[in-house]
Amino acid sequence: MAAGPIVRELGRAEYLPTWQAMREFTAARTDDTADELWLVEHPPVFTLGQAGRREHLLDPGEIAVVATDRGGQVTYHGPGQVVVYTLIDLRRLGIFVRELVHRIEHSVIQVLDEAGVAAQRVRGAPGVYVRDQNSRAGGGLAGFAKIAALGIKVSRGCSYHGVALNVAMDLAPFSRIDPCGYAGLPTVDLSTLGVSITWRVAADRLAVHLKQQFTR
Repeated sequence: MAAGPIVRELGRAEYLPTWQAMREFTAARTDDTADELWLVEHPPVFTLGQAGRREHLLDPGEIAVVATDRGGQVTYHGPGQVVVYTLIDLRRLGIFVRELVHRIEHSVIQVLDEAGVAAQRVRGAPGVYVRDQNSRAGGGLAGFAKIAALGIKVSRGCSYHGVALNVAMDLAPFSRIDPCGYAGLPTVDLSTLGVSITWRVAADRLAVHLKQQFTR
């Protein structure tokens, strides 16, 4: 069995140079380039995916807004959130984007299960969710709150961007957007759910599960 993706700890890093580094890494890949998982914590930033619509930015205020090339709508990154960028050669693994998303979501659900939190997928809405009876979201997201957001870009058969898991953060900026384009969708973190865990422990646990998912 191969060793699996290389895990790199980037610490706290600005969004724009990290995004540029992902693009450069992916553009320079060869068939022999090892997959990588980048663990990072970003300063406050709103990001708009390729399908992002400005009307979902309700009141960004002083927080920077970056239009990026991942899939999906608008989300927020900030301190206390574990972001893992999944730089994976899908062709080498023999999988497609849907399977990539499934494996990432499964890894998050495993981490949350270990923390005593029941979480799940919701059909048609990438990411990971917990039950929240106060949710005002419409459609299939009624009764749910989001704890992890997911956005992917695939270039030349290789993925970048990844997943953001809310651990212990200021959730107020999420009220200044329609999270992932869904009005009334609450956003929670592990701290709000009564789970006391450090960023480091959550990041390490998520990296372990993701590495298992992407080891041939």
